[in-house]
Amino acid sequence: MGEAIGAMLTSAVGIAISPLPLIAVILMLATPKGRVNGIAFTAGWVAGLAAVVAVVVAAAGSGLHTTGEKPSWAYWLKLALGVLFVLMAFKQWRGRPREGHEAAAPKWMRAIDRFTAAKAAALAVVLVAANPKNLVLAVGGAVSIATSGTGAGGKTLATALMVLIGSLCTLLPLGVYLLGGSRSAHVLSGWKEWMSLHNAAIMTTVLAVLGTKYIGDALTGLS
Repeated sequence: MGEAIGAMLTSAVGIAISPLPLIAVILMLATPKGRVNGIAFTAGWVAGLAAVVAVVVAAAGSGLHTTGEKPSWAYWLKLALGVLFVLMAFKQWRGRPREGHEAAAPKWMRAIDRFTAAKAAALAVVLVAANPKNLVLAVGGAVSIATSGTGAGGKTLATALMVLIGSLCTLLPLGVYLLGGSRSAHVLSGWKEWMSLHNAAIMTTVLAVLGTKYIGDALTGLS
């Protein structure tokens, strides 16, 4: 079980520190329908991430040999994901806002105060399944779980933990909003500003570390 949890941990943390879902839920919580839409967005995020991870774990796990050894395709897939992570890290760093400039906000952020609960939940699912960084991180973590030597029970627990950790970007802001009282708005605003400011450096580091680890593991396995 420890192997499966350790294998997915970096991917889960990478998803958890993704700025888009955190900023989206904080903006929603500041609208007149903040409580309802914030809960709907968080529920959509958890459900979407759980679906992606569970499907990949099941699909990748069904292709493993019963001998306890990883098949060669698992290492080739890790190598491909590792190269993809490195390329994404390079693109993330090249596309970072220059000093004194801010990244342009997506159009949906400007319309977020008019969202219904259904639209908030749907947006969360889209940010999981259609955002390249989040999707690749989720797939990478799920493949690591599936190809670990852990039994079915351990893989199920690792999957649940990955979804929980990866959902902290929405669960924590919602918890602060519901339990933080009058200070919650100030705290959440600070989080949003910090994540917006340091997003490029954080995501570049996470993607680069994951990429080099995946490439190293794949080359070791293939050799």
